[in-house]
Amino acid sequence: MTRADTSGKTVLITGASSGIGLAAAVACARTGWTVVATMRDLRKADALREAAAGAGVGHRVHTKRLDVVDPGTVASCIDESAAEFGRLDALVNNAGAGQVGTIEQGTVEDVRAAMEVNFFGVVGVTRAALPHLRTARGRLLTVTSVGGVVGQPFNEAYCAAKFAVEGFMESLAPVAATVGVDVTVVEPGAVASEFVSNVGLDVSAMLDDAGPYAPALRAYIDRTRQSFSSAQTPAQAAAPIVEALNCDKPPFRIQTSDWAREFVGTKLTDLDGSGVTGMTAGWVG
Repeated sequence: MTRADTSGKTVLITGASSGIGLAAAVACARTGWTVVATMRDLRKADALREAAAGAGVGHRVHTKRLDVVDPGTVASCIDESAAEFGRLDALVNNAGAGQVGTIEQGTVEDVRAAMEVNFFGVVGVTRAALPHLRTARGRLLTVTSVGGVVGQPFNEAYCAAKFAVEGFMESLAPVAATVGVDVTVVEPGAVASEFVSNVGLDVSAMLDDAGPYAPALRAYIDRTRQSFSSAQTPAQAAAPIVEALNCDKPPFRIQTSDWAREFVGTKLTDLDGSGVTGMTAGWVG
């Protein structure tokens, strides 16, 4: 069941300059939410502003700077938003960054960097928002990934961070519920957005540097390119986020497509792990 009225309610969305975050910001505004659309670099806000204006909801979308790895901008943005709009009813943790590679060819610092953005960034924003969400008896949504359930080759750091987010939120959910806050994780599969290009891969250089892992990496990259050729649009992936914000009682875990539900289901019914590792072994050779 959908809530009858979202007017006067405020949602803050991180990573809203492109992709799922941008689409969710516009879609939330279209259903009546006041949207605080945040991003690390406000110079990248033009695409969002144009999309909001084109949808006739520019007056409901407000852009602010928030860098999830900068505690100062996190605290100031959240507190200022709650003060400016009188309340904060929902948070959508969407900001994230990809990291492709395998540990022998990378560094521990690469892994730390991926964890900092994709896990500790989520933790910090969540902590800052919870006092406001408690007051509003609101919603906490976090965009994870099917990679937060199923470990994927050459995504060790990224999947580790997303696994951590899933564990954090699954543990937090019953505690937050005691103070009136609903917690949900949203698990997209492949999404046709700037997220892929933002990983900044130089495929030729990666293959040249991959040493004994080069054949497996080439197979993985070929498979991944094929999967993204039939990816969801950001708007399709954002639709379940908006539904979770507007329904009476959202579930804890939501996948954004039939493919994502089937893929995640492989893990959730795979007690000894052979199903998942057998499946992903086929991606690398």
